[in-house]
Amino acid sequence: MRNTSLLRSLPFLLLVVLSLASVIVGGWLSTDQISTMTTALLEGTATGVEVYAGQSWVVIGGALVAAGLIGLFLAFALGAAKALLPRRAIDTLDPFERDDADNNADDVISPAAAAERAAAIENTPASPAR
Repeated sequence: MRNTSLLRSLPFLLLVVLSLASVIVGGWLSTDQISTMTTALLEGTATGVEVYAGQSWVVIGGALVAAGLIGLFLAFALGAAKALLPRRAIDTLDPFERDDADNNADDVISPAAAAERAAAIENTPASPAR
């Protein structure tokens, strides 16, 4: 499992965006229907469609607002849980500071072979200076 930032996670962003959209649409739907019912009832021109169907639309809008708020609280909880998880340590060593014997086990030679190489280097004639 990759350790990515929540702001770069598509499912997390979809949760936040769709939750906000649900809250906005549900709030608009509820307030619009309530204002329509209130106006019709105060003017005395209310019909059964405006009153009874309007109540149903308000319930649907309330359910959308509730679902959106639950989604936003879930996103907040995910963000808090992500903040509590320990971060993976980053290797800050310079590659040239590492021990080559640990990284390249094939390059390790025996002490006898090292002595032979040193003797061979000492016995080679120096190149003439130009």
